[in-house]
Amino acid sequence: MTSVAKQASKYLTKKQKAQIDEVKAKIRARIRASKEFDSLQAAVNGFKFSLSQAIRIAGVKGKDSIIKSQEPIKLFHEVIKSELIKHGVNPELIMPPIDTYTNEKKLYGFIKDKTQDVCVLPNNCTQTTEIIDEGMLVGQKDPNGSYLTERILAINVRSQMSSIAKNDDTIGERTFAETMNLHLRCPRMVLGELFVLPVTGFNMAEVKKNNPVFEKIKYEKTGRTKTTAETLENYINSFSFLNERNYRRGEDYKYERVCLLIADFSRRPIKIYHTKRELIADGILPKNSKCAFNKLRFSTFVGDLLRIYDARFGKGKFK
Repeated sequence: MTSVAKQASKYLTKKQKAQIDEVKAKIRARIRASKEFDSLQAAVNGFKFSLSQAIRIAGVKGKDSIIKSQEPIKLFHEVIKSELIKHGVNPELIMPPIDTYTNEKKLYGFIKDKTQDVCVLPNNCTQTTEIIDEGMLVGQKDPNGSYLTERILAINVRSQMSSIAKNDDTIGERTFAETMNLHLRCPRMVLGELFVLPVTGFNMAEVKKNNPVFEKIKYEKTGRTKTTAETLENYINSFSFLNERNYRRGEDYKYERVCLLIADFSRRPIKIYHTKRELIADGILPKNSKCAFNKLRFSTFVGDLLRIYDARFGKGKFK
């Protein structure tokens, strides 16, 4: 294949683009129907549907296109917003607002500026433009100012839907860097992350054939290849290491809370794992595993973040 042909093969045809745009429109319609996202189950269902449809339309190019658009992951943004409101947060303080998938707030850290997926702004602070005087953004204007930035609750959402065994170290590095960036400039800031992790990722050989099939669970070890249980245990241990920050100890690399949302997307219905016991029972954690999954569960994720915020900055800031 010539270089021109290779480059052309990266792009969607007009028909493929139109079809994937239709899938994106369906996601936006689901987001606007916010009541649908009072549960995680609706979000994982919509997430799988959108990726699968894009793969059927254009294989690897379709998958890459819809992931880069960030439309599917925003289903989980709405789940988080709904949870915040259930816990008493004033909807008017959430950015972007519920049912909205644009206008994410940009925050300025020590290394870079970056838009945050979901932010909750305190009701007693105003934006004050500030010229940054330290870090790698020296001289740049920060329209929020460090005082307000430090008092914003920021929650980000990420996922890994390709081979989970090949990317665990890269994911850990990125997670580490995101917290350091904001905590080095605003050490008291409360940060959370929701990470969507499939039990197995898409089988890329099948994806190339426009077939949205997931890899099979590896129960037996072959050569240097890890079993699915070993890979998932690695993820749980890595995210546990980055969880439960104590800012007084200078743990800038940690999140106040991390949620690791493990789901088997190959099942119908999709199975979400809520406990370590469930993971062991299905053979996707070693029977003798000592990993601590209970601190990474979604059921306590948002509530813990709000409790930590109240203890650090005082109650009533999100009313």
